This record gives sequence, structure tokens and C-alpha cells, in this order.
Amino acid sequence: MIQNKVAYITGGTKGIGLGIAEVLLKNGIMVAFSGRKKEDVEKAEYNLKQISQNVLGIVSNVKSLESENAAIESVKQKFGRLDYVIANAGLGIFKPVDQLSAEEWNDMIDTNLTGVFYTLKASVEELKKTEGYYITISSLAGANFFENGTGYNASKFGVVGFTQAAMIDLRKYNIKSTVIMPGSVATHFNGHIPSEKDSWKIQPEDMGNLVLDILKMNPRILPSKIEFRATKPQS
Repeated sequence: MIQNKVAYITGGTKGIGLGIAEVLLKNGIMVAFSGRKKEDVEKAEYNLKQISQNVLGIVSNVKSLESENAAIESVKQKFGRLDYVIANAGLGIFKPVDQLSAEEWNDMIDTNLTGVFYTLKASVEELKKTEGYYITISSLAGANFFENGTGYNASKFGVVGFTQAAMIDLRKYNIKSTVIMPGSVATHFNGHIPSEKDSWKIQPEDMGNLVLDILKMNPRILPSKIEFRATKPQS
């Protein structure tokens, strides 16, 4: 049963994270989510509360373990437990390797890769208590390299490897782990503004429904890595 379970979603103020939050709330799961900017968190929390009052918005930066520790403490104080963690926060900077700055490289690695470790590090003891579920959002860029993608590819390849190795470490505690690798998603990622032209892409609610399906699977089943793409890609 997933009703009355508690989920924590990083990067939950828009796009994939917000889409997941909406679907989980509609299906009886209590949701805490985080974002870096207070105004974004407050706006998303207000909108999500139109679905359910069982929502907690948290200002946290996944680049900081201290910040993620505080976020998990807030979840515990609000809901008393934590069952599901969806490590979604991420960013992309796409430049040729000779033009990519050290600051841009570090920003992607610290957010996309180290961030998923910090989120798990902060939450793992709570997940042990509930025999919970840890899900990371990587990308098809975690298996397919492309021009101008050195930093992003490195971070997302890393997320795939990290999650798969963590899955082996954690299953002895009956914690399940899955990495999801979506293709093109209609979000605000990298400054994009979604429009009708994005109707062919994976939608945020599609990501939410996928996460819901994973959480509802029989406990004996572990979909450890999922590639998820649009049926008919368009340029």
C-alpha cells in the first residue's frame, strides 16, 4: 500500500520534480519537496496544496550535505517518517570541453552527482527504518555521449553507476533503488520554455506516473535501471 507513505523529492519546484509530486499527492502519498529558491518553493507549495494539504516545501541545496540533513530533519518533524526519496535535482551546461569552465564543471558534478549522494546520505537511516525506496533521475545522457556534453555526460553516467552500486549496498536492508533515464522531457531545463511544440516529448506527469508504477510494484520486483523515451522523437 502506498497511501499515507511519505516521499521527499529534490528539485521539486518545477518540471520533473513537480510532476512527480503532483502524481504522488493525487494517489495518497504525503510529499515533501525541496528547491534552492524560497520564492520558488513557496509558489510550488501553494499550488500543490490545491491537490492535498499533506505537502511540505523545503529550501535546500543538494550541493550541501548540511542542507540535506536539515531537510530530512524537517520531513521527520512534519510527517514522522520517510518512505520514498526521489533524487531529481539537476542542471545542464552544454559547451565544448575547451570552453567549459572549471566552475561550470564543478557546478554540474556537485549538483547532479554529489547531490544524489548527499540526499541518500542524509536519508538512508530513515529509509532503513521503513524499508523504503530510493530513486534517482539520471538521463539517457547517462548512457549516450554527445557533442558539448562532457560535464553533463560525466555527471549522468556517474548517477547511473552510483545508483546501481548503491542498490547492491542497500538491498540487504530491504531498501530498493532504481535509476530512471529519461530522454527528452517537456520542462524548463536549461532555460527552455515548454510549449505546444513539446507535445511529442515525455511530460512531467508521465515521469510522475512512472515513479508511481515503480512504487506500486510487487516488493519482489526490482526494476534497477529504466530507460524512458518519447515514442516518436522530433527535431
